[in-house]
This record gives sequence, C-alpha cells and structure tokens, in this order.
Amino acid sequence: MCGILGTIPKTEEHFFKSSLDTLAHRGPDEFGIWSTDDISLGHRRLSILDLSPAGHQPMSYANGRYEIVFNGEIYNFLEIRDVLIAKGHRFRSSGDTEVVLAAYAEWGKDCLLKFNGMWSMAIWDNTDKILFLTRDRFGKKPLFYAFVKDKFIFASEMKAIYAFLPEVKPSKDFHWMANNIFNYEGTDKCLVEGIKRFPAGHFGYYKNGNLSLSRYWNTLDHLVTPPTDYKSQIEEFRELFIDACKIRMRSDVPIGTALSGGLDSSATISVMAHIAKSSPNNRVSHDWQHAFVASFPGTTLDETYYAKKVVNHLGIGGTYINIEPLKVWDKIYDYFYLFEDLYITSPIPMIMTYKAIKEHGVTVSIDGHGADELFSGYGHIEEALFDARLSTKKIFNILETLRQSELSDKYQFNNNNLFTRYIKSLTKITGRKIIKNKYRSIDYKHCKYHKLDNFTKSLYLIFHNTILPTLLRNYDRYSMINGVEIRMPFMDHRIVSYIFSLPFSSKFNNGFTKALVRDALNSYLPHEVAYRKTKIGFNAPIVDWMQGPLKEFFEDTVNSQDFLMCNLLSNAISIKKNVLDITSKKISLFSSAEQTWTKMQPYFWINSLILHKVSPEEHHP
Repeated sequence: MCGILGTIPKTEEHFFKSSLDTLAHRGPDEFGIWSTDDISLGHRRLSILDLSPAGHQPMSYANGRYEIVFNGEIYNFLEIRDVLIAKGHRFRSSGDTEVVLAAYAEWGKDCLLKFNGMWSMAIWDNTDKILFLTRDRFGKKPLFYAFVKDKFIFASEMKAIYAFLPEVKPSKDFHWMANNIFNYEGTDKCLVEGIKRFPAGHFGYYKNGNLSLSRYWNTLDHLVTPPTDYKSQIEEFRELFIDACKIRMRSDVPIGTALSGGLDSSATISVMAHIAKSSPNNRVSHDWQHAFVASFPGTTLDETYYAKKVVNHLGIGGTYINIEPLKVWDKIYDYFYLFEDLYITSPIPMIMTYKAIKEHGVTVSIDGHGADELFSGYGHIEEALFDARLSTKKIFNILETLRQSELSDKYQFNNNNLFTRYIKSLTKITGRKIIKNKYRSIDYKHCKYHKLDNFTKSLYLIFHNTILPTLLRNYDRYSMINGVEIRMPFMDHRIVSYIFSLPFSSKFNNGFTKALVRDALNSYLPHEVAYRKTKIGFNAPIVDWMQGPLKEFFEDTVNSQDFLMCNLLSNAISIKKNVLDITSKKISLFSSAEQTWTKMQPYFWINSLILHKVSPEEHHP
C-alpha cells in the first residue's frame, strides 16, 4: 500500500519530489524517484510485504525494460510466482511487486485477470516508450490523472496533481457532485477542474499524448453456475470466504480488524482466528489478535456490547476507542485537505479508529466492508422492492423478513434515512435517466444484466456504481491518512461473482437478511452476533455532537460572514437555520443532522485548500 505519482515527460526532480511528498501519509516508510527524459515516476512506500530494500520502488524488471510504481496488494502473488518460476522467471525479492512486473512481462494486459487483489499501478515500457495504467476491478485503490499543456500526470490523490495545474478551482460540476455524493464516484468527475478519475476495472495505454482506455472486468462476464440447493451454496460460500480471508492474512507486519460488533466485521475476525489455528504458515500472519472497537458511550450508536461478545468468544483482547470529537475537531480542515472529497457523514469516528490502529503498531486492518452492498444488508430497501416490480406476495415476504431483522432497530428505522434517500432517487424515472447519462460503466445493454431479477439489478448498481464505490473511496482515505492498509475479504472478486449468480432467496432466508453469511459462518461466531436482529451501522452520533461538545463550533461557523458568503453552498441561510434548529434542540433527528452536515461540507472543503495554501504561485513550471 503506497502512493504513486508520474509525469510524461520528465519533471525537474525538486518540483517532482515536492508533489510526491503530498502523499507521504500513504507511504511514510520511504520514497523513491526514477526518471529519464521521457518520464518521471515516484513512489511513497508503506512497507507490508518484503520489508527489505529489495521491495523498494520504483522497481525495474527484464534488464531495465519495465519500471513500475504500484499501490496495493496482490493476495495470490505466491501462486502466480510459482507459475512464473516454472516459466523461467527469477526473483530477487519476496513481495508482490516484482511478481506483478514479471506477470506483465509474461502475459501483458492479460495478467490483470490472474490477480486477486486491489491496485492502482503504472508500468513504463522503456523500449516501446508506452505507459500502462490500470486500476483494480472495483476501485478499491484510487487513481487520478490530468492533461496540463504538454504534460500527462497521474497520481494516487488529487493533491499530488494540484501543483501542475494553472489554477486549482472547483469543477464546473461541483454543485451537481455536492448534491449527489453517492453518484459521482462512478464517473470520471472530480471536485477540482482539470482532474479526472481513472475508472475501476479498466486499463489504459498512454503514448504520444493520447490515453486510450479499455475495460478488462465486468462482473456480468464472470457469473458462475452455483448449486441449486441452499446447503451446497452454504458450503461453497464458506470455502470461498475462508480462502479470501486466508490470502488477505499474508503480511510481514501485524494485522488486525476494525470490529463493530456487527455481523460482517465479526465474521471476518472470527474466520481469521480459525485460519490462524488451522493453517500452515504460507506467509499468513499469526500476529492477528488485534480488535479495535469504536465506542460511543451514552449514545444509541454504541456497539461495544456485541464487540465484547466476539473478543471474549475468540479469547483475544480488544482495544476500545472512545470517540471524543473535541480531541481532533481542530484538525477538521486538515482532514478535508487529506480526504479531498465530500463525506456523507462525519469522518471523525473512522479516522480516529484507524489512527488508534496505527498507534498500536498495526499496519493492516482486515475489515468487513462490502457485505452490506453485496448482500443487501441495509434495512431501507422497501422502495427498491416495489420499484423492482416483484410479485406482491414476494414483496410482502421480504418486508416481513426485514421488519423482523434489521428494521427492529427502532433508532435505525426512525432516524437513519441515508439509504432511503438514495433508493428513492432511483425510483424516479428522471433520476434513472440522469444516472444512465452520467455513468460510463453501467451495464444496461449487457444481455446478462437483463437476466437478473429486478431487485438484484438494484443491488448491482449500488455495488458497482454508487454507494459502494463511494464507501471504498472513503475508507481508503480514512485508513491511508493514518498509514493503514484495509483489506476486504467480502470484496474478493470470486465472492462477488458468486453472490451475483445466486437467487434472491439465498440472501433473504428464514427471517434474516444476509442469510448465506449467517448460515455459512455461524459456527465461528457467538450465536447472539451471528443471528443478531439489529443493525446500527458505523455512523457518527452527529446529533449528540451538535447539541453537545460541538455546539459552539457549529454555531460559530454558520454565523460567520465567511460561511454566509460562500458561493459553493447551495443555500447558506437555510443551512444556518437548520444548524441552529438542531443545536437548540428544536430538531433532533439523525437524518436532519446528517443532511445538514452534508450541505455544510463545501465550505469546509474550499477552506481546507485555502488554509493549505494551494495557490497558483506554488505551481510547477
């Protein structure tokens, strides 16, 4: 896990390194720069596999023909390495980067389908003078690019590109993006004018001033034929998930888990415990007994009761992180600068969690992200069910399942309409037309897309284009701000293909959502957690904060002339009224506070750039 930067043609090293250093949080361990007249490549390293100098990047291969900068992990690198050795390749290092280079030298772009992992990378062919760029299947690792005069620039984060732009200013589409936070990550749009987002599941070649993009991954092209009986599906999923966890436990540094007490993270760490007890080494870290739990004492969002059930069941210790916003709120503008995008909720709990993980000597966190979007773990999907045009009987049965499970959590049902807002937008014909026009990779015309049931189509959109890409982006930033790598076994492409191949009944069964996960992994979990009927979600208790420790901050902010004059805000006067209604306790709905926070963010975002002095006079020549 690292940060990468490159320019074609070469950039003077002093200026190049100053931009590379904006990515120091992504790679705090060391840096490297390689250049010729044709290109400059830079790398900030977070050491996880092969901690020796042999793992240093940029890395060369084939007598200097290929040079790589690589951000991510290839979890099945040992298996690929064995295949390449049999073909005559020799290796100097023990990590995955050299395996990626050798795989590209052997198979070219076809190597991508052999990789099980997450990545953004660039490989320069010094013979043919062509640059190969690619991003992982689902966009877990970020990659941005820009064309500025005669230069092509790419980087892990936008801030490394800022200094090359003639001016750093909000995009022409800024207001659309601010009002559609869940919708722009699946496009090439960025908040800053002149920068584009490299699409997930794609590769590209850059030569002679032109970048050509091609798609190498479409989940619909990789659907499988699962067994028809539910018991066999359980067994197959269990095997897949255990293997997904096992290869993600390969690490030369300590690993842990951000544990919420919910099903997904609890299942992940419980299976890790099983693997640690039963598997041969094979680079699997046995220093895994690190569970980190965000605690919100006195609020309805606190899940420490269930988290303690898990750590006690596994016989490991837990680190409980009391999320106190005042400890870090003075850094809110720094966080917006590092984060670069807009949040749907306050980032503070997540940032504090991964900060604690790093402070306890853990560099890799294996988490349960992706399961909600894959298995429809959210409670608020009634609108999507009706929009899916299922039979009345089937809708009734599903709604009963939901009301007996997640929706029995009164707080979640009454106050958190985050995904209800999103799903409602999908049920509008005009909304669908807008979305179809915005996304480059929605698969409406794919023959297999139309064979999916209508509800699975909704999940497909959520997983590939809207909610999940946004959350993946967020969690990359939450963790990498602190120099921590997140790995996600539920996001293994084999599991994704398998789940989208299953019938609807395998996701909702016996009165529970995520039935397959519960029934396949219940033997590793406390029963109370495996068949828990409440879902809280990892959100900030923003109402409690706005009416308590952050009351003064929010009131001072919206009363300032600077805030009221900010032209990036949709309606500063209306936002001010909403804030004061919440801080005075006239309104105490979570959804109202969350929407208000979302509307305030453009102000924090633009001021983070001003405070960090992102200005034209500091730009590269």
